Amino acid sequence: MNFVRDVVEAASPAALAVVERTRGGDRREHTFADLLRRSGGLAGSLHQLGVRRGDVVLTLIGNRVEWVETLLACFCTGAVALPCTEQLRAEDLAHRLATAAPAAVVADERNRGVLEAAGPACPVLLVPAPALYTAPPPPVADLAAEDPCLVTFTSGTAGPPSAVLHGQRYLLGQRLQARHWFAARPGDVAWCTASTGWSKSARNAFLAPWLCGATALLHDGRFDPEERVAIASAERVATWCMAPTEYRIIAKRGHVVPIASLHSLVAAGEALDPETLRAWREGTGVDVRDGYGQTETGQLTANPYGAPARPGSMGLPLPGVRTTIEDGELVVDPSTVPTFFLRYLGRPSPVASSVAPFAGPWRTGDQVRRDTDGYLYFEGRTDDVIISAGYRIGPFEVEAVLARHPAVADVAVVAAPDAERGSVVRAIVVPQRGWTPSPELAAQLQEFVKQHTAPYKYPRVVDFVPELPKTPTGKIVRRMLRLPESPAPDS
Repeated sequence: MNFVRDVVEAASPAALAVVERTRGGDRREHTFADLLRRSGGLAGSLHQLGVRRGDVVLTLIGNRVEWVETLLACFCTGAVALPCTEQLRAEDLAHRLATAAPAAVVADERNRGVLEAAGPACPVLLVPAPALYTAPPPPVADLAAEDPCLVTFTSGTAGPPSAVLHGQRYLLGQRLQARHWFAARPGDVAWCTASTGWSKSARNAFLAPWLCGATALLHDGRFDPEERVAIASAERVATWCMAPTEYRIIAKRGHVVPIASLHSLVAAGEALDPETLRAWREGTGVDVRDGYGQTETGQLTANPYGAPARPGSMGLPLPGVRTTIEDGELVVDPSTVPTFFLRYLGRPSPVASSVAPFAGPWRTGDQVRRDTDGYLYFEGRTDDVIISAGYRIGPFEVEAVLARHPAVADVAVVAAPDAERGSVVRAIVVPQRGWTPSPELAAQLQEFVKQHTAPYKYPRVVDFVPELPKTPTGKIVRRMLRLPESPAPDS
């Protein structure tokens, strides 16, 4: 197999592969023929530097066509791409350089300073540079499903980021979620807004669109709610994949508008609250369909396209993916997951052999419940579930209620130690503009939770903060919010 030969070369050369919105406001169109020509030249330049099959190439490029071309150059020859987000700092990059030992780095000129501070011990190519795309292209490699192709780092919510190595099967294996969840159609414009370097971007920035016959949209700019919606409208986006935080902010600021071309909205990373889901449904006529996966596994579950979305649910297991629930934890059979990873870099391989899948069940570490129709609901990480006076409380169920209150712009719920109950629920709230933190507001929020869910779930501690600690993908870093050193007051 080879993604370049099987997908890119198989497409019509004149078909529109990428629409690019630059940071400077320009709009550019790129055909498959354009991408093959430029990525082939870049693959030749990397080959001249000594980069060979199996070597790692680190990228530090934003949502630009040069990032797509660099990944295609790697896929073509069997080099292993390590995309990094531009939000990383020198220390972050140094960790990735030490872990992956890349043979080369391809970076945007604007990232030269932070890259030099990280001290790469390998050649660096800075883009855009026209000469890099003119070298004779090397031949397209014949690759096996288990040959490595991609490294993505976990977001590090519970510790230092780990380097996850995926095989070539990961690329074509995206067909499963592309068909049943992402759901772009031939001729669509599909937009995944995730920053390069994160798992969702690797899956859906261009892999899923092209596997569906759609055009990928790239926007190299910071998140601005009003601009985001304006671009989607102007480009007639049909399939839109955004982080839950982005959906939430756009809804809270009143920017949800009808887009006639839109037929698929998807989100993953954390469950969306009912108010946000309602705002998008009423504003666009399209449900936001949640899905679930991990950096190691790729997509595992989805609210399927064509069926009404279940609010708060991460959906059903994708067709063919076998899951069980053991002691509340979601457990997966890796042999049924076409995008399951090979191993962590720097750790013993979890793969039993070169052809056998992971030896044993994969414990996700995520607590879920299943309804009578088989739909799954995320309740928290195994170590995030709060046990208070014998009650098991998922943080999201409390967050979902609090997010409905007009005073709450953002919220996280964690356990706080308590001498009598073991733990109590603690809510950390970012107030909406116009609301002032006070004991009275805290009491109002506590009463609001009691009115809308079981009273034992209400937060006995309410703290206000200007912002929550989050990973670059928008996940709350709950370990930074816990207060193990002192018991929480019983109030």
